[in-house]
Amino acid sequence: MANETEASFHLDKKQKSNLTLLLCIILTFTVMNGTMFNVTIPDIAEEFNLLPSEVSWVMTGYILVFAVGSLMYGKLADIYPIKTLLTIGLILFAAGATLGLLSTNYPMLLAARILQAMGGATIPALAFIIPARFMPNERGKVFGIVSSTVAFASGVGPIAGGLIGGAFNWRLLFIFSILALLAIPLLRKWIPDEEKREGSIDIIGAILIALSVSSLLMFITSLNVWALIFSLIIFIVFAWRTSVVKEPFIQPAMLKNKYYATTIATSFLGTMAMFGMIFVIPIMARDIYDLNTIQIGLLLFPGAMAAGLIGQFGGKLVDQKGSYPVIRLAFLFVIAGTLLISTFTGFPVWIIAISILVQYIAFPLIQSSTANLLTIVVPSNKTGVGIGLFNLLNFMSGAIASAVFGAYLDLQQANLSFNPLVSIGEHTIYANLFIGLTVVTIFARWLFSHVYKDHETVKQRN
Repeated sequence: MANETEASFHLDKKQKSNLTLLLCIILTFTVMNGTMFNVTIPDIAEEFNLLPSEVSWVMTGYILVFAVGSLMYGKLADIYPIKTLLTIGLILFAAGATLGLLSTNYPMLLAARILQAMGGATIPALAFIIPARFMPNERGKVFGIVSSTVAFASGVGPIAGGLIGGAFNWRLLFIFSILALLAIPLLRKWIPDEEKREGSIDIIGAILIALSVSSLLMFITSLNVWALIFSLIIFIVFAWRTSVVKEPFIQPAMLKNKYYATTIATSFLGTMAMFGMIFVIPIMARDIYDLNTIQIGLLLFPGAMAAGLIGQFGGKLVDQKGSYPVIRLAFLFVIAGTLLISTFTGFPVWIIAISILVQYIAFPLIQSSTANLLTIVVPSNKTGVGIGLFNLLNFMSGAIASAVFGAYLDLQQANLSFNPLVSIGEHTIYANLFIGLTVVTIFARWLFSHVYKDHETVKQRN
């Protein structure tokens, strides 16, 4: 099926190179949009007088819409041409950025971020589908290049965010997203034309799951019991609708494949650790080390650059060794990184930078190996849905991480240290948070290894 798909589009080497370049261009805009704002969160909180749990919605709201949108676009890609979806997505992405550039209050800023997310969700959703559909025989290599680009952009983002946000104003960061419009002529030229396929989208199901998750996050940040009750009721309605609708928004049959379910579950936990680190480090750097916005960007830069350099190597390693050993290796880096950050919080800032580097290295390895593995365990006719659900849960993990960690940091101090190597002090609350991430990641690696131990075709070269 995969080979037939590639042949039907008659892609030569130059066309594949152009497609890969296009993916790198549009991913750069999207990733920088996220990482640039990470380092300016303290500035936004200060300008609008917000608590950590409140300012976390700058990321949480964006990620939430991104999450639902990534599944929506993944399913749409099984029906509508990818070229059309990306064009619409980039226009919405730039429109949201324009609103953000002109924002004068916090609600306006949130509206801008949500509009951005509605358009930007097309990019990560389709970035995994394009190689699987148009370049299946080189997917490992392309996934590695894509992951390397994501890591590189995430490294440039904090620097750009720090320099622009520190020297001028964080609103000017939206200009980079507006520039995404420049990619539209290239995608219209380079992405192969496709015919519309048969299928339908459960819009009501999408709305129900979005309402349920939003209410759950509201409960986490505000401890409003009514928000939790509403979330549960809406989820029950969603579950009922899923059982009676012919084409549900989330297909339960996908989760009956234990390898698919395990892959997205471990990716969910690993992504939670990564998003948690990226969200917490800027707040910790301002609180413990009194770093300014530019210095926070420089703190994250070495790790992101290291991840960018190792990304292409990770893609080649997946092609040579398979996804199974690479995923296990990646989780070791996450475990080591979170443990180091927990242990050395409060130590000189250069030690924290090295610890961040160790964890950051895992990012491209997890991305490329997991994406490749999904193309193996998911039937080719369900690639869009399978990768869409994968993206949904990954971004959901980021939203939940930001909300939970923001609420935890509202406590401002901890009277008990969960890391035996860390003493009680102002840094203890951060040390506890990262030791918690260490435990979560250890469990994720064990779960993946346990389930896949009898899957010889995946454990061998895939």
